[in-house]
Amino acid sequence: MAQRCYICGKGPVSGHNVSHANNKTARRWVPNLQRVKHVCDDGRIRKVRVCTRCIRSGRVNKPVYAALSL
Repeated sequence: MAQRCYICGKGPVSGHNVSHANNKTARRWVPNLQRVKHVCDDGRIRKVRVCTRCIRSGRVNKPVYAALSL
């Protein structure tokens, strides 16, 4: 499964670990993706992988469930 945010498209970034002796080894930074329920434009509810930045900023339309009256 692709490490890509459904909302903003953020994905892995590559770079180097640099040691004190200036040795460089390849590494990847991957976004913090979470599976959340999202209301799509057509009204369907889907589980999508979204980065935490999009969740915090309110870009994810979460479904609203009616409270059960007891």
